[in-house]
Amino acid sequence: MTAATIIDGKLAAAAVIETVTAGAAALAARTGVRPGLAVVIVGEDPASQVYVASKGRMAESCGFKSVKHALPADTAQADLLALIAALNADPTIHGILLQLPLPKPLDPLPAIAAIDPAKDVDGLNEVNAGRVALGDFGRAFVPCTPAGSMALIRSALPDLRGRHAMVIGRSNLVGKPVAALLLAADCTVTMAHSRTADLPALCRTADVLVAAVGRPEMVKADWIKPGAVVIDVGINRVPAPEKGEGRTRLVGDVDFAGALTVAGAVTPVPGGVGPMTIAMLMENTLIAATRAAGVSGPPHR
Repeated sequence: MTAATIIDGKLAAAAVIETVTAGAAALAARTGVRPGLAVVIVGEDPASQVYVASKGRMAESCGFKSVKHALPADTAQADLLALIAALNADPTIHGILLQLPLPKPLDPLPAIAAIDPAKDVDGLNEVNAGRVALGDFGRAFVPCTPAGSMALIRSALPDLRGRHAMVIGRSNLVGKPVAALLLAADCTVTMAHSRTADLPALCRTADVLVAAVGRPEMVKADWIKPGAVVIDVGINRVPAPEKGEGRTRLVGDVDFAGALTVAGAVTPVPGGVGPMTIAMLMENTLIAATRAAGVSGPPHR
């Protein structure tokens, strides 16, 4: 069998960013409005610091106003909510991103719920989650990773009508919204999780397989239907003794080398869904800014 096509998330993301950058410039020229993105980070989690820095750099490269609010780990819940309220009221900020996870004992749910749905560019607010579940994509902000995953799926398989899609993972961040998007694309969707019986056999029936469970290389080659599109959302750091003592490497939830021998198309880790997640955040922020300016902008995916 011919080796699977590797879906290049970096290339796809670059195309989105090019369009967003042009759209931001056009919006500024037409209305004087510059899209504004505020990122709130609490504590010193190293991975979160890296993610926030990359999002800030990308926002600036798109021509956005980029603001970072770094709060200490012992920030009180009331102070976090007060900052979110201030950002909600700031007309120069169109998108608010609360970097997760939050340090304990902070509760992320009321903080996310406090974000104005019109500025919830991460798509996690209960209003936007409800709109996605109802298929109200004209008003919803779709969470960035599911939106990016769908764009990559469509790049490999444009017509999804009647296809069987399998989503491994039922998180609010990825599993549930990506299942809703696949349903809206007229797929028949199966959701799997830690209690699913005979998971490999179910996976072998899927034309589209989305893995989002956080278990390194769990999905093996013999789980994959020949020719299937495989989207690997997982980002796991595992030991890499071949690189030296104490070194690590990134792998996904799919055995990538094995998937290449069976699948029709597969995303790599890194370089697959990750770049598209940040690109979708930029697109959502531009959409939020155009809506706030009362002009037509890019259609939501």
